[in-house]
Amino acid sequence: MEYRNLGLTGLKVSRLSYGAWISFGIQIGLEEAKTLLSCCREHGVNFFDNAEVYAGGKAEEIMGQAIKELGWKRSDIVISTKIFKG
Repeated sequence: MEYRNLGLTGLKVSRLSYGAWISFGIQIGLEEAKTLLSCCREHGVNFFDNAEVYAGGKAEEIMGQAIKELGWKRSDIVISTKIFKG
């Protein structure tokens, strides 16, 4: 996997990221999310995207629970999220 600097943050992120837009909370549950996230990490992905509006907030909850249950160190991954006014 190739890695890039994320702007001037000092963070190195994988060139490919995983986004949870239409998967977590609607199409797959916690166990499937853990399998998917593990596959991403095994292939070098360290950058994961989410948003509070994905599946009405459920996508963030599932990703967070999966990361917790997988025992990942927070310092090893980068998580981006978005919030929307409304």
